[in-house]
Amino acid sequence: MADRQIRGAPVRPARGHRQDEVRLYGLNAVLAVFARRPQALRKLYLLPERIPQLQPLLKWCVAHRIGYRVVTADDLHRLAASGHHEGVVADVLRAPVPELSQWLRDLPGGRQCALWLDGVGNPHNLGAILRSAAHFGVSALLLPRHSSLALSGAAARVAEGGAEAVPLVRLGQDDETIAQLHAAGFRLAATLVRGGDDLFRATLPPRLVYVLGAEGEGMSPALAAACDLRLSIPGTGAVESLNVAAATAVLLAQWASRQ
Repeated sequence: MADRQIRGAPVRPARGHRQDEVRLYGLNAVLAVFARRPQALRKLYLLPERIPQLQPLLKWCVAHRIGYRVVTADDLHRLAASGHHEGVVADVLRAPVPELSQWLRDLPGGRQCALWLDGVGNPHNLGAILRSAAHFGVSALLLPRHSSLALSGAAARVAEGGAEAVPLVRLGQDDETIAQLHAAGFRLAATLVRGGDDLFRATLPPRLVYVLGAEGEGMSPALAAACDLRLSIPGTGAVESLNVAAATAVLLAQWASRQ
């Protein structure tokens, strides 16, 4: 397979890839793309010790003329801009982000749960949310129309493959979005640090959108007021609240347990 290695070209820094590509790192993140969207792979970099484990991926690269390069740990560190690369880095095409109307049109009936991220921006929180969302079978992460949130290498690594299992969906104006979701049978639940109904005592509908606020500031008061439910996670009070990623796991576990 050595003939498919990229030889002689300098290793690109982490900021050099195209806007329609994302540079992923971490073994599960890269393998998830290979399992679900192998045609999205554009370039692969790996440590020598990963060659045996990545044989199927390397054979696919050879068969489809995708360049790969065996590099040093220092090279991977520069490529990923992180020491948490786990021996492999890949440049891949970003998955398409459909509009809400398209996503709803293709969504099956029956029980469904989605997450509306109102201002969540930390990539590690996004990755942890994606991991929990994949674990509990969440249908999508819904992004406000002005949100700059997008999948990054850091988020994909923390998601441990979950980024490929849960699509991102772009929303329109809040009032139109809420009307579309209601028409599709969803109810919306604002998740509040305090003042909401006890999550563990609430009746949760089979088609539910949890609305999650930004780290620190919480969600828009207008959006919270427009939701059908307002829920809080009770605790001891020893700390103010769970962070948004930890809270998401609790919310999803409770929804799954009620279905």
